[in-house]
Amino acid sequence: MYAAQLTELMKTYYMGDNVVRALRGVTLDIPTGDFLAIMGSSGSGKSTLLNLLGCLDRPSSGKYMLGGVDVSTMSDDKLSGIRNKMIGFIFQSFNLITQYTVLENILLPLQYRQGAPTITSYDEKRCIEIASRVGLAQRLDHRPFQLSGGQQQRVAIARALINDPEIIMADEPTGNLDSVTATEIMQILKDLNAEGRTIIMVTHEPDVAIQTKRQIYMKDGLVAGEGIFAYESTAQPVPH
Repeated sequence: MYAAQLTELMKTYYMGDNVVRALRGVTLDIPTGDFLAIMGSSGSGKSTLLNLLGCLDRPSSGKYMLGGVDVSTMSDDKLSGIRNKMIGFIFQSFNLITQYTVLENILLPLQYRQGAPTITSYDEKRCIEIASRVGLAQRLDHRPFQLSGGQQQRVAIARALINDPEIIMADEPTGNLDSVTATEIMQILKDLNAEGRTIIMVTHEPDVAIQTKRQIYMKDGLVAGEGIFAYESTAQPVPH
């Protein structure tokens, strides 16, 4: 069973007279329950790939099967519904709404769900349970500026979980954190993966990538290699 399957996926951007081929034909299978790290230098295509996997954009050509459904040519409205139902997002910059409390930030995705946008008492109870799980039980009435970077990332993780997604997309989730907090965040992600959730993570940090089940290395819009040692010739392998 596959969470996602990509076949010859291409993404081309036209910027005036310039043509940018961000993805040049990526073929990749991501099994359900995988914990995949996507690595690569700036401009390699890793962020473009994550955006396509997260249904934030559509490919120029190729096929993308998400949970057995072809989403390659879906309309924006349908993609939005898929995102809200199946995918949770965690970003390096947290992307919290500054004037909202922790509780309100976690509940935010529920306001965009189809058919039942009204927040219920059950939703709030579930939010509190998730917040407690990630260590935020005493911070529900705080606002982002009152939290540390690690606490803000925990809010982002809780927000990603509120719709009970099958897949979590994490874009540099430890990039703005110190090493101790990064370890704590990675443990939360590993625990979520152990429960059966598929996690797809972009990272430039080998010591973070090595903690996942599988790593791919992007270069020039293609998957150039697989495994923690699949770096450019100038990179140094990470010792086990």
